[in-house]
Formats: sequence, C-alpha cells, structure tokens
Amino acid sequence: MLNNIGLPGLLLIAVVVLVLFGRGKISSLMGEVGKGITSFKKGISEGENDLADEKTGEIASTPQPSVETETETKDKV
Repeated sequence: MLNNIGLPGLLLIAVVVLVLFGRGKISSLMGEVGKGITSFKKGISEGENDLADEKTGEIASTPQPSVETETETKDKV
C-alpha cells in the first residue's frame, strides 16, 4: 500500500500536516526529535564506554597465580 505514494503523495501529506499543525509547532517538534536523537547517541556512547571500563577492570582485578620460591616452600613445611 505504501509503495505507491510517490513524490506527489508525499507533498500532499506535507501540506496537510503543515496546515493542521502550523509552522511553529512542526519546527518545535522537529527540535525535540533532534534532541532525542542526540540524547540517544550520547547514551549509546556512554554505554559503550562503561562496557569498555568494565572489561579493563576485570582484566586488572583478576588474581595472578603466585609463584612460590624455595624459601617460602620450606617455611610452610
């Protein structure tokens, strides 16, 4: 159904929306959409940074196996 809209149909829809809502309302709505997209991208970026920080934190906090020297082994016995 939506495959046959074409350019004249889109222009007609744009004119009807402009008449119904007015130029000011549409521009403020588009401004809010832009802020939402910017906020979404910022959230995605922060989430990726948090995951990267967790990965580096896990690598740094993994305990390394201790290597016992001969004197430590004799002390335990």
